Amino acid sequence: MIIKNLVTLAIVLCLSACTVTPSHLIIAPDIQVPQGLHYSDKHSQLAVVDMRSANHIVQILREGKAATLMSARDPLEDVIKKSLSKQWQKQGLQVSPLATNTIKIAIEKAVISVSQQTMNYQSQTEIILKVTINNDQQTLTSTFKNRGNSKGPLQADIAVLERNFNQRLSRLLTQVLANKEINSFIK
Repeated sequence: MIIKNLVTLAIVLCLSACTVTPSHLIIAPDIQVPQGLHYSDKHSQLAVVDMRSANHIVQILREGKAATLMSARDPLEDVIKKSLSKQWQKQGLQVSPLATNTIKIAIEKAVISVSQQTMNYQSQTEIILKVTINNDQQTLTSTFKNRGNSKGPLQADIAVLERNFNQRLSRLLTQVLANKEINSFIK
């Protein structure tokens, strides 16, 4: 019985030593363009700013140990700006730095907090974006939030956390693109 337990422990340790933890997350939202939206002859500036106090996306907390922090491979504000610009341009909105209309996206929160125990983990994901649009006459401000929890056995899988974060960010950006108030305000 003792030998069996030692062999099992040795196998688990060998397998865990062979895994390579990625150093960065790949943030790549897959946005579905809402159908029927089209801007004709509209121009707007787009600015995305990261208001978070720290730029990591994942924080893995273990009792008695320093937190493990992981950032996105590309700056989150660049990923969001590129994704939204591409989708708005598909809808006919010209994104230009010389336009008088402005769209400002503030990343207020974007974090996956993992509480890692010996044999299980719990994670909480939270993304908050604040959208401010100024059309030269009025200003509209809307806040978009997406939160979720998950838990599982053993260690948190970074690939699963990354996939879940991308899905949540995709849903949030799709909500921004499909928001009727924002669309009418831009028009």
